[in-house]
Amino acid sequence: MKFLTHSTLAFIAASFIGVTGVSCSEQDHTVPPIPGSGDSSGKVEIEPGKIYDWEASRTEVADYTDMVLLYGGGTQRYVPNWEGERLQSYVTYTDRSGHKKWFFDAFLFIEFADYGYGSANVTYATGYRDPSTQQYLNSATKADWERLAEYYFKPGKNIMALDAFVGQATKTLGKPSHPRQVIMTIPEPIRNLNCRDYSSPTTYWGEIDGRKLDFSKTADRVAAVQWYIDYIRALFDNANLKNVELAGFYWLAEHATESTDILDPISEYLHKMNYSFNWIPYFNANGYAKWKSYGFDYAFLQPNYFFNEATPISQLEQACQMAASANMAMEMEFDDNALARNGRAYKLRNYMDAFRRYKVWNDRPLAYYQGNNTVYTLRTSSSSEDVALYHEFGEFVTTRPYRIGR
Repeated sequence: MKFLTHSTLAFIAASFIGVTGVSCSEQDHTVPPIPGSGDSSGKVEIEPGKIYDWEASRTEVADYTDMVLLYGGGTQRYVPNWEGERLQSYVTYTDRSGHKKWFFDAFLFIEFADYGYGSANVTYATGYRDPSTQQYLNSATKADWERLAEYYFKPGKNIMALDAFVGQATKTLGKPSHPRQVIMTIPEPIRNLNCRDYSSPTTYWGEIDGRKLDFSKTADRVAAVQWYIDYIRALFDNANLKNVELAGFYWLAEHATESTDILDPISEYLHKMNYSFNWIPYFNANGYAKWKSYGFDYAFLQPNYFFNEATPISQLEQACQMAASANMAMEMEFDDNALARNGRAYKLRNYMDAFRRYKVWNDRPLAYYQGNNTVYTLRTSSSSEDVALYHEFGEFVTTRPYRIGR
């Protein structure tokens, strides 16, 4: 049986615009300044392994309870940025009585591909295709990784906007019990330029310190990831954010097939700086139960129950049992099919019920795949049924015993 994973569904759902590619130049250890970030040097310096002042006080991997997935960065996104009421809807929740509360405490900024008119036509993880041709997308280069990172630090949008909204909420709610956390996606260093053409180049990615990396070599794949981690950290330092914490990184590949040789050194690198290493494998994915041996701190199993009407509730229940056996956290999954007009609200309710029955609600962290921005869509819907479901979900998140005292 072929399971529909959350990234597969996000790939299918994202609006297709076209297929014209563009090329990008490569850079080494300096990148353009982020406009409006306060940088006055003209460059953002990447210093491998440097510990910034805001990292130095952290003595352990940060803890969080409820992480929401925020997709963005690909040209195919019909709403290009996270900002305004769309983003604010994830920072606070106002219950039925008008009482405002903190909502999600961790925000995973994630993207898996860039395709459509004016795009680079590339994938950040193995196996994604151009939906117009069904041809496998080429693997993202260093320049593509840079462009994705810069997207997240646009002035007034995405991470910058999140920092502002958390600051605003703090004025009325007081400081949260622990900082609101940002988790950043790491692109997969895919061995070949085309993942299904093993004769295609392995030296396509680019250079570090004047040396062209060869992704047929484990050490070079690790080097590219470590460079990207340092790049994100340099951009975060340059942004001078006050209200959110860069707390961890997420491994984009949803199975371990192509990654087992590089995960442990990546984990070691992150743990030297007390960053969490996060993973969301799909239902029955290769290696899911071995997550801890790969060096992950958090692993969330996807039940893959919501997306197909024919998928029985027994799969959701089996996923709860599998996660418990592997000592894993879990992902809740829904998209705009949960709207009343689309007829699948019952499936979201089944997740909430099963997670309560199997004590996931009580005892474990949760990740939330919500399509494009379904939490926002439910909140602002003109349908009373949608708003009622929004409140059921909001209360599920904000009253979890697992988050009490954190």
